[in-house]
Amino acid sequence: MNINSILITGGYGFIGSNFIRFLRKKLPNLKIYNLDKLTYAANIENLKDFENDKNYIFVRGDIKDRSILEILYPKVDAIVHFAAETHVDRSIIAPGEFILTEVYGTFTLLETLKKYKNIKLFLHISTDEIYGSIEKGSFPENSPLNPSSPYSASKTGADRLAYSYYKTYELPVIIARPSNNYGPFQHVEKFIPLFITNALDNNPLPLYGKGENMRDWLYVIDNCEALLLLMEKGKIGEAYNIGASNELKNIDIAKMIVSFLEKDESLIEFVEDRKGHDLRYSIDWTKIKNLGWEPKKNFEDGLRETIEWYKTNRQWWEKVKRGEFSNFYKKYYKREIQ
Repeated sequence: MNINSILITGGYGFIGSNFIRFLRKKLPNLKIYNLDKLTYAANIENLKDFENDKNYIFVRGDIKDRSILEILYPKVDAIVHFAAETHVDRSIIAPGEFILTEVYGTFTLLETLKKYKNIKLFLHISTDEIYGSIEKGSFPENSPLNPSSPYSASKTGADRLAYSYYKTYELPVIIARPSNNYGPFQHVEKFIPLFITNALDNNPLPLYGKGENMRDWLYVIDNCEALLLLMEKGKIGEAYNIGASNELKNIDIAKMIVSFLEKDESLIEFVEDRKGHDLRYSIDWTKIKNLGWEPKKNFEDGLRETIEWYKTNRQWWEKVKRGEFSNFYKKYYKREIQ
């Protein structure tokens, strides 16, 4: 697929910013528009070194604002849609914003797309959490969807809405369903960076329940490789699981973190379990493997590199924990559309 310019939604978030960095290295001539609302989960320092890059343009805006989309869509050949509220705990407390962003935001992007034939691809970033929990085996892409939290339910709605616009309006939609990502630039509210940064400061590591919950962990750059492959070789109308077969219990990861940091396991503190906490996620990623993709990073190496990143970039995550960026964004506005 010949793509010269691309719109990325939520490009200041964890996976979005890593994907932009990845594309700048792999495709230096690709023009990238980054549309981001700059919520608390965004971080402008993630892409600070690209501020003067002529092929990178940041536009502050909301995916629910069609007037901005009408300006951007004629300029791009493809859209990669990351923008979402993603923290399950927050979705339990305040689900409304998740429904608005995931479902209505995705609707606005798709509804606007109907009139722009220049756009060859809409790559929708979903999640493995839409399948729900599974005791044994792994979910292939045609499995029934059974989300458990307001977050995963909102992502399910967006996933199926994207597919419906392919079926009904023949829009060029591909759906990616990655497993849990980890790596540099991940917000400190998430499990692995929270435990790393707390351990660095000798603060408790709050582990839900007995720590038996199991996830498949995918290094973020491996996920970026998979997404680029889907842009190049994915079939329109299809969904693709992106996994790593790194299934580990949360307690085991917590112990690995304290061990790598030479801390004492007494830092691990068991707390009341999260409501509706799925026990195990597991996806069958044979379909994308048949396209020629496999993860390159084993979990132990990836975790060590991630820990080193947070050790080296203490200033980055300390600002996030202090909430400095939330106050900064109230004043920050940059909108350049070229």
